[in-house]
Amino acid sequence: MGVSVAAGSNNQIFGKRKVQHVVILASGDRIRHMTIRPWMIALTVCFLGTMAIGYLGATTYLVLRDNLIGATMARQARMQHEYEDRIAALRAQVDRVTSRQLLDQQVVEEKVEKLLEQQMALTSRHGRIDALLEGGAPSEALPADGPVPADKPIVDGDDHAALSNGTQAFAALLGKTGSDSTSLAADAANQKPALALGYVPMTGENVADRADRLFSNMTLSLKEIEAEQLQRIDQLASGASQTADEISAILKRQGVPVDDVAQLPVSDGIGGPYLAPQSDRDFNDSLNALDAALNRLETVRGTARRLPFANPAPGQDITSRFGNRPDPFFGGLAMHAGIDFRAPTGTEIRSTGSGKVITAGFSGGYGNMVEVDHGLGLTTRYGHMSRVLVGEGDTVEPGQLIGLSGSTGRSTGPHLHYEVRRNGDPVDPMRFLNAGMKLTPLIN
Repeated sequence: MGVSVAAGSNNQIFGKRKVQHVVILASGDRIRHMTIRPWMIALTVCFLGTMAIGYLGATTYLVLRDNLIGATMARQARMQHEYEDRIAALRAQVDRVTSRQLLDQQVVEEKVEKLLEQQMALTSRHGRIDALLEGGAPSEALPADGPVPADKPIVDGDDHAALSNGTQAFAALLGKTGSDSTSLAADAANQKPALALGYVPMTGENVADRADRLFSNMTLSLKEIEAEQLQRIDQLASGASQTADEISAILKRQGVPVDDVAQLPVSDGIGGPYLAPQSDRDFNDSLNALDAALNRLETVRGTARRLPFANPAPGQDITSRFGNRPDPFFGGLAMHAGIDFRAPTGTEIRSTGSGKVITAGFSGGYGNMVEVDHGLGLTTRYGHMSRVLVGEGDTVEPGQLIGLSGSTGRSTGPHLHYEVRRNGDPVDPMRFLNAGMKLTPLIN
């Protein structure tokens, strides 16, 4: 097979004509020829150029693709690491905030429990004081400059209101009401979306700071209430002791023995482990001191109520006193063992103290007489009565009606003859009447 190219002849008509390129293909006996025209050459060149450009483009793409993919993967890996680091930092921050909230929760719950314990203690103390005062002496008999009256609470309404308001403020701060311990779980749950973004909302102060300030205020208020309780207890104890001292002094001046304090037996053998002294402001010690003072006051009051310090004929004038006087029958001096009250027939005669009736009936010069044994060696006699209203063995109380005045026995007219005897010997009843006037505001 052979190939040959031959150029065409010139154009005779139009002059010089284009040269034509002919490609001859020979294969054995067969011969073929193909004329190559310019557009075919242009088309071939374009095709080859396109192929070359496509090849170069594909080669360039294949070369650059690996670099682009590697850069993209590196950038994605870097972004992933940055996001993971950010997420780890946010988780750490959330953990720190959560730990802080749990710690704040525990602190606040402990403070709330302590606050509630103090409130319960104050309420319990108030109840114990009320019970003590209800079982103790009436406060009206205490001196004006002594203790606080029993009807005035040791913790007044304002203190209770402040205490209740403070507790409710604590509950409102922590999202709950009532006396139970509260938590910050709801607050933490509400803050989680913000915490996930690494942002903690601040409202000027966090819950723990607010709780600390409120707890400090409440603790100060409770301490003030406790100090006021102790002060009032001390006033009560001091007033009760002062009243008991006054009653005891009056009784002792009348010769009545009063055992104010039981003395502890003295022992030669003493000892024991050393313990730090208790505070003088301890509530139990103060309450025990008040209890002892009230018991002592009740003891001396009971003694004073039992003894003949009242007036047997209230509102009636005294016509004859204790001591020597002219005898109304013989004219000479005679001992008058009591005092006489002007009392028209039928005037009510009342017992001057509590005791047991040992005589009730006619008794010589006394006429109709009632004699009452008051204990401690003291007895009283009521003579010249027109009618006796009690019997022997009866128990009488101060102010109880025991008879009616008259003029029986050795008497010149209707009146009451009244005697006070100690161990059988007559004493001036005026001493007891005067002492009774001083005792009345202290024992009633």
